[in-house]
Amino acid sequence: MSIKVNNITKLYGKQKALDNVSFEIKTGEITGFLGPNGAGKSTMMKIITGFLPANSGNVFVNDINVNENPLEVKKIIGYLPENNPLYLDMYVKEYLQFVASIHLNKKEIKQKVKNIIDLTGLGIEQNKKISSLSKGYRQRTGLAQALIHNPDILILDEPTTGLDPNQIVDIRNLIIEIGKEKTIMLSTHIMQEVEAICNKVIIIDKGKIVADDSSKKIQDKIIDNKTVVIIEFDKRIEKALLEKIEGVENLINHKENTWLIESKNNIDIRASLFNFAVKNNLTVLSLQKQEKSLEDVFKILTGNN
Repeated sequence: MSIKVNNITKLYGKQKALDNVSFEIKTGEITGFLGPNGAGKSTMMKIITGFLPANSGNVFVNDINVNENPLEVKKIIGYLPENNPLYLDMYVKEYLQFVASIHLNKKEIKQKVKNIIDLTGLGIEQNKKISSLSKGYRQRTGLAQALIHNPDILILDEPTTGLDPNQIVDIRNLIIEIGKEKTIMLSTHIMQEVEAICNKVIIIDKGKIVADDSSKKIQDKIIDNKTVVIIEFDKRIEKALLEKIEGVENLINHKENTWLIESKNNIDIRASLFNFAVKNNLTVLSLQKQEKSLEDVFKILTGNN
């Protein structure tokens, strides 16, 4: 077991940031940790990494109790905080050598720094001051410092925040590559990112876990069992005729020849619609099945539906 969180509660004065939180992340999983602002994501990550104490409960990282052995835990965790604190007056390579000197013996530093610069694509920027880097390369530098000691586990708090679309793709691909050998827990507000790279999702709201499973299983549990399709015919058709198709529950006429059709009990009515078109001498110009996404689930679970 890589990360095991047992009944964690965290108070800030009278405010309960985390309320009896428990979950597990197994070795080799890339887990998306989702929640609205103020839900407790960053607090939970700081407790896992040993930077913040909980009021009650325990966290075990590779069976090591964070409360009892925080330094041992930090040896096996790489942590990228949300605001990516860096020494802006240092050069990239110099900064990574400094971080490496904290974890490694002198003989290892040169090769480890070279390897991590190659892995994170920092080669062309390694001799620049961190203050002169773009947001994307600062994030790469933050990832590099988190990886320099070859940790078993990575905790990444909003690793793509503030990046442009190209930079997001670069960092996403880097996380996927790293995830082949590491256990990764990352928080993000970008649902497409979670769907693209995570094999598990944990959703937290108001300090409590409201979902913990694969994205597909969470969607299957939460979303109603109805299928919605949008179909466009080449000519007008009466609503009464469409209502006779088996499985049709609700119809909305979008445009002149376009219909939104909702089926009963998750019945896939696309084949029936094609058969209907043939029988009525109609041509189907387009047919699209609407899928409810992880974003829809997130809105439902966090009370924003």
